[in-house]
Amino acid sequence: MVSAADLARRLARDAEAVCRHYLSNGRRCGHYWTAGDVMNTPGRSLYVRLTGPDTGPGAAGNWTDAASGEYGDLLDLIRFSRDFSQLRDAMDEARRFLALPRLLAPAGRSSTSSASRNSPEAARRLFRAGRPIPGTQAEAYLRARGITGRIDWPALRYHPAVFYRETGTAPREAWPALLAAVTDPAGNVTGIQRTWLDRERPEKARVADPRRALGHLLGNGVRFGIAGETVGAGEGIETMLALKSALPLLPMIAALSANHLAALDLTPAPGSAPGQALRRLYVARDNDAAGRRAAERLHERADAAGIDVRDLAPVDIDFNADLCRLGASALLAHLVPQLAPDDVARFAGA
Repeated sequence: MVSAADLARRLARDAEAVCRHYLSNGRRCGHYWTAGDVMNTPGRSLYVRLTGPDTGPGAAGNWTDAASGEYGDLLDLIRFSRDFSQLRDAMDEARRFLALPRLLAPAGRSSTSSASRNSPEAARRLFRAGRPIPGTQAEAYLRARGITGRIDWPALRYHPAVFYRETGTAPREAWPALLAAVTDPAGNVTGIQRTWLDRERPEKARVADPRRALGHLLGNGVRFGIAGETVGAGEGIETMLALKSALPLLPMIAALSANHLAALDLTPAPGSAPGQALRRLYVARDNDAAGRRAAERLHERADAAGIDVRDLAPVDIDFNADLCRLGASALLAHLVPQLAPDDVARFAGA
């Protein structure tokens, strides 16, 4: 069977045709195709390389969204743009675009490959190398962001020296970093988000791209608490930890971006009892166009699955900004009217 990596390479050989089909609201600018985002919004923050080598830095088909920090290859782009929660669906769509039979194998090549530096295994190795964050620069950073609740979550670790390279040809630098493990519903680590931190101040490192992901994120998330029949889901780590400061008993998932939030896997963990299936989902949306679109798409998917979906809307741009400005008590007062009546006593302590 054709592997995902081989499909991505085949798509990259005709990158402009892929972009014209899936990013029809964009346009060519020199050696790049530009658009607003992978959802085909008009704009210029997303750029896709149209020329370059088959693999590695600068490869054709590689794309980056300067606004969100997301990046990937053309198979990732298809998965995002078509809102596929499973990689196999994106692969089927790619085969249709390329007019490949489903079981066609690349001539003279194995369909398996060793783990790359961007693989889930690489993410797991880096996360294992970290240590708990209490007493580290990661704790100082989160406290400076106004987080008053628990920070010693199993999904978070600190590493004093994680390599950062601005571009493929730039020299490597080592910065301290907050590591966040991305897991699937079964609890398997599929990826990691690195937030590089300043060496002296409790803030992000002053580099061009202080957040980068590694591994497989789509459909998965950073989990705070054990999800049961009720869970909250939103974009950023700081956003969800801010909510945890006000609603510490509500399990939460940080999907890490609007596109990933829209594609969050809503299936229960394997082996879950019938009563543990997701019954109610609180969508902690950001107060911007991308956040509203993500909430709408997640509503559609959850409604179709018979899940009660409710928005949690911030006062400001997101709940981290609300926490910094209002404090935990005022944020809780803002959230209570947005909760289902039977959840107020469970999660708000009323």
